[in-house]
Amino acid sequence: MKINEVEAAVGVTKKNIRFYEEEGLIQPRREPGNGYRSYSQEDVERLRRIKLLRKLDVPLAEIRTMLEGECSLAEGMLHQLERLNARRTDLEEAIRFCEQLKQEPGSLGELDVEQTLARLTAKEEQGVSFVNIEQVDRRAERIKGALVGAGLFTALMLLSMGIMAWAFSSDPQEIPPWPLLAVLFGIPTLCILGTLKVLVERIREIRKGEEDAYRNY
Repeated sequence: MKINEVEAAVGVTKKNIRFYEEEGLIQPRREPGNGYRSYSQEDVERLRRIKLLRKLDVPLAEIRTMLEGECSLAEGMLHQLERLNARRTDLEEAIRFCEQLKQEPGSLGELDVEQTLARLTAKEEQGVSFVNIEQVDRRAERIKGALVGAGLFTALMLLSMGIMAWAFSSDPQEIPPWPLLAVLFGIPTLCILGTLKVLVERIREIRKGEEDAYRNY
């Protein structure tokens, strides 16, 4: 199977399929001659198992041990339950803090922020983990970077089309035949549409947090 077929069959993006290959979780064979990847039904089944466990937020290291038979499904789920219970404790602490702050009179500007942060820090020293602000900010930065890159490329394509339109309108006798004109304007248009398509997919990946989550393990 080709990677496009695997993407459709499993519902995992091509980027993530290649990522799993880089991590050694799947090993598609290479076709002789052209070197293209060829995915077997076994690769597809492994990807489905990986997808299932990733939806449960199981770390890649844990998934690898289960795939290789070094750890049973029951043992892997026990470890994941421990992680999820720890996360639940963190969420419950965050909820309690929100409930307490809800009872505070006045505005945010009147809140004793230093004292509140000290209470949060004390909880963190006891092992509680609150939101990773840096990770959230990095996700926003990635989206911003994708938007800026796509915007600059689109602006460049539009500028080139504008220059061509201005040049042809200034000297109508230099206007090329319609087929060539369609090519000259069609290529930048297709580039813009392709860029927008890639941008939408990239933002969707960033918001899903898959790549961020992978890098944590």
